[in-house]
Amino acid sequence: MRSAIILAAGKGTRMKSSLVKPMHKVLDKPMVEHIVDNLKQINVDKIVTIIGYGSEAITAYLKDKSEYAIQEELNGTGKAVSYATQLEDLDGQTLVINGDCPLIQPKTFQMMFEQLQDAKMVVLSAVLDDPKAYGRIVRDQSGNFVKIVEAKDCDDQQRMIKEINTGIYAFDNRSLFEYIKELRNDNTQREYYITDLVKIFSEHDHQVKAVVIKDPDEAMGINDRLELYQASKWLQRKINQYWMRNGVTLIEPEMTFIGPDVRIGEDNIIYPNTFIEGKTVIGSGNTIRTGCYLLNAEIGNDNDIDNARITDSKIGDKVKLGPWIHLRMNCIIHDGNRLGNFVEFKNTEFGGYSNCAHLTYCGDATIGKHVNMGCGTVTVNYDGVNKWHTTIEDDVFIGCNVNLIAPVTVKAKAVVAAGTTVTNDVGVGEMAIGRVRQENKPGYGIKYMDKEKIKK
Repeated sequence: MRSAIILAAGKGTRMKSSLVKPMHKVLDKPMVEHIVDNLKQINVDKIVTIIGYGSEAITAYLKDKSEYAIQEELNGTGKAVSYATQLEDLDGQTLVINGDCPLIQPKTFQMMFEQLQDAKMVVLSAVLDDPKAYGRIVRDQSGNFVKIVEAKDCDDQQRMIKEINTGIYAFDNRSLFEYIKELRNDNTQREYYITDLVKIFSEHDHQVKAVVIKDPDEAMGINDRLELYQASKWLQRKINQYWMRNGVTLIEPEMTFIGPDVRIGEDNIIYPNTFIEGKTVIGSGNTIRTGCYLLNAEIGNDNDIDNARITDSKIGDKVKLGPWIHLRMNCIIHDGNRLGNFVEFKNTEFGGYSNCAHLTYCGDATIGKHVNMGCGTVTVNYDGVNKWHTTIEDDVFIGCNVNLIAPVTVKAKAVVAAGTTVTNDVGVGEMAIGRVRQENKPGYGIKYMDKEKIKK
C-alpha cells in the first residue's frame, strides 16, 4: 500500500495572514490541494493530513480527498508524523511531505517510492548555489549518504556543502512507526525532529538514501508572499511551456495563467491577460482574446471569445462571444451563436444560430434556435422571493428594450415589438406589442428649449 502524510498543522506566521498557510493558492489551487492531487496521480491509496491551526479551512476544502489527524501540540515534525495513527499497522510505503511544498511533481513522488526498493528511508535532497540555512546532506568519500547536519551545527567544511535536505521523505511504513517511538526531544527547542530518524534507521542497520531532485525549485518551500509569487511563476512557466509544446499558441506566456487541471486541444490561440482555471476544457481552433476569465468552462471548437467571463458553463462550436460578456451558472450556448458586448446570461440555454448582440440580460431562460434578442432585452426573473423561468421558442424575433416578466413563454415564430413589457404568453406566430400611446404636443418643444436658454 502507498500512503502519504502531509504536515499542515503550522500557522505560518510569516505569511501574515488569518488563513492557514497551506490554504494559500498557487495559481488557482491551495498548496495542500496541489500536493493531494499530485499524490493521487500516482495512485497513493491513503492520504493523512496533519492539521492544527486553521484546521476547519483545510477539512472544509479537501473534504474526503484526505483523512485527517489533529496535532494538538506543535512540538516538531517527528511528533507530527506520529499522529497519523491510521497508518500505524499497515504494510507498504509512506511519503512525508510538508504542506508548504506544492510544486513536487508526481514523477518525483514516484521516483521516491521506487528508491525504497533497496532502502527503508529516502531523503529528497537538492543542490543549491546558496544553501542558506538548510540542513546539509553529508556523504562519505564513496558518495554514500551519511547524515544530515543542521546549518547551525555545521563546521566550516560542512557549511560549504551545497546539497541540502528538502524536508521530504519516503519510508517503509512499518519501520517508520516502529522507530519514530525512539525520537527524543533532548535539544534546545525541545522538539522531536524527523531528521533524527536518519541516525536511528542507520543504527538498526537499515539502508538510508538521499536522492537529488533535478530541479531544486520543484522542492521550494513557501513561507511568505514573495515565495508564494515565486512558486506561482515556476508553475505558470511549467504549465505554459507544456501547452506550447502541445500545439497551443500563447501570444505572451508571462501574462497567461492556466491552472493545472485545465485541458486544451490543438491550434488554439490565447492572448495575454487571460486566466483559465478550474476544470476548464477547451477544444481546438479557438481564439481566446485579451481579458478572458474561464472557470470550469467547457469550450468547443472554432470559437472566437473576446474579453469574456465564463464560469461553470458550456460553449458549443463556431460561437462568437464578446467583447465584455458574462456567462455564469450553467449556461449552455449552442453552435453558431453570437453574443455581443455587455451581455449577461445566467442559467440560460441559448439555441443554435441565435443572436444577442448587446446590452441584454437573460436569467433562468431557455431560448430556441434562430432567435434574435434585441438590444436592451431583459428577462425579469426575480420577484424578490423566487426565480422564475422564461421560455422563448424557435424563430422568435425580440425587439429592442423588451421586458419579459417571468414566468412567461414566447411561442415559435412570434414577434415582440420594441419597447414592450410582456406579462402574458405570446402564441405561435403572434406579435406582442405593449406601449404607452405616444402623444405629440405642438410647440411644446420650442417652449421647453426657450426656458432652458433663460436658465443659462
